[in-house]
Amino acid sequence: MKKWNFKIKNTPKNISEKIESEFNSANGLVFNMNQSKSNSFTFKMRKRILYPWYLFFLNSLVVNGKLTKAESENESDVEISFKQHFLWILVIFTNIIVGLTILIAVILAENNNAYVYLIGALILAVGIILWFRIQKKYERNIQEYKTLFSLILCV
Repeated sequence: MKKWNFKIKNTPKNISEKIESEFNSANGLVFNMNQSKSNSFTFKMRKRILYPWYLFFLNSLVVNGKLTKAESENESDVEISFKQHFLWILVIFTNIIVGLTILIAVILAENNNAYVYLIGALILAVGIILWFRIQKKYERNIQEYKTLFSLILCV
């Protein structure tokens, strides 16, 4: 999970209205805004994943944000955190665990079948390659969201 903190010269209520007006109208986006206290707002946003292949092409981050009143007059603290979608974490760890399980089972069973070693190593390699690729995609998607928030909040 990565966090991004900054201050804006505006009240949390105005910022929340601006964010809500921009993201509520977006299709394919799940957006929830809640007022925690009188001057504190939280929001959660993610893209809707309707089909499995959406994981590969869409920005699959979950964005959590918090808007609070700063100490100075007419200023707000904005805290935004980004985390990977649960389905990606599940896919990656399932591949790694299944690959390791097959390799360990073959070694313990003293079965010298090369095909089983190959299958276990292949599944493990797919999980590791996916993990590296998704980390790159994760960084790229964070930059996209940072740019989007900068355009919405600073204009």
